Amino acid sequence: MERNNRSRFAGGSGGPGGRPRGRRRECEFTKLGILPDYKDIKRLQKYVTAQGKILPRRRTGVTAKMQRRLSIAIKRARHLALLPAAPSHTRS
Repeated sequence: MERNNRSRFAGGSGGPGGRPRGRRRECEFTKLGILPDYKDIKRLQKYVTAQGKILPRRRTGVTAKMQRRLSIAIKRARHLALLPAAPSHTRS
């Protein structure tokens, strides 16, 4: 039996008909040689949505190890009230 070389899923191979793949993001923490720190609020805010949710790795490009450390740092910052634990509600 011959096998079909094409992917079973649309765009799975990155070839014709699929969505063009962009360049993989580099982990900011690994590139700079730093660890996520709960006191670095400006940097942590980049990894949290407006609703206060932690962004997933696939959106941020952070390595698995740094994502775990980042999540701990964000939770520590929330516990110390450096980051909001819930989104701020505004009336329009």
